[in-house]
Amino acid sequence: MAELTATYKFVYLLAGSEDSAFTIDTSFLDTTSLQDTADGAADGETIVGETTNWNYGIVRLVGFSSTGDPVVDWENGRGYYLVSDSADLEIGADIGFTTEGVYAYCFAAGTQIACAGGSTAVESLRIGERILTADGRTVAVKWIGRQTLSTRFAGHRAQPVRIRAGALGDGVPHADLTVTADHGMILDGLVVNAGALVNGTTITLVPLAALPARVTYYHVETADHDVILANGAPAETFVDYAGRAAFDNHAEYLALYGTDHGMAELPLPRITSARQVPAAIRARLGRDTLTADRSRVA
Repeated sequence: MAELTATYKFVYLLAGSEDSAFTIDTSFLDTTSLQDTADGAADGETIVGETTNWNYGIVRLVGFSSTGDPVVDWENGRGYYLVSDSADLEIGADIGFTTEGVYAYCFAAGTQIACAGGSTAVESLRIGERILTADGRTVAVKWIGRQTLSTRFAGHRAQPVRIRAGALGDGVPHADLTVTADHGMILDGLVVNAGALVNGTTITLVPLAALPARVTYYHVETADHDVILANGAPAETFVDYAGRAAFDNHAEYLALYGTDHGMAELPLPRITSARQVPAAIRARLGRDTLTADRSRVA
């Protein structure tokens, strides 16, 4: 694989530690680049704990912000920095630090959500709009979350899953559907993470080379954890209320509802890995054995 070079427009000095949390201390307008070769392999990836080349020397990748931008440790704990293209990070703001990469539970732009009056692209849905559930009810959109992720240093964690038209059944979905790997699809009374369904043919991981440097996903939240139709395929609405803070427009949610509200999950078993997928579903997908577990990669 070719050497990966990622260029960013801003550098933020961070306050805090890997054991707690990081906040923005100081910002710099300084175009800077990271390269993956310091870990000994130009393989297009640097994982947490490995070293990477920065303009200013060798640094260690310690984790990511909530939007997938890398956090690096320069001079062995003497300074932590966030590199980003975001110009609007405020001094004192919590960056949503994680060492596990970025996990989103969302739809790609262009996904058609079934509504009372037809279908609407997920990015065009509005709060209060009535959408159809898989059992024929209509429910109101409570919130549309947006999450923009950096794909340049997130590696395979940033890869969404593409479900080809008809992959889940006759005409299901009715058009290719792209979702993040942890998004639950409803099959045979189960919530199955899309990453657990990857079979290498009709359900695949989108190649990193096909993704832009930054990609935006959308989630649909309703009053309850529900099942809606995305390109005609039954899919879950957003439920991970603890993860709302990672969304670009989290402040909008707080302005509307005052605080983060939880909800009960659907009373359905959840399948999170390929080895848990029942034989009947494997047969429907045309494979006796699904691809090795690729859930929790987005």
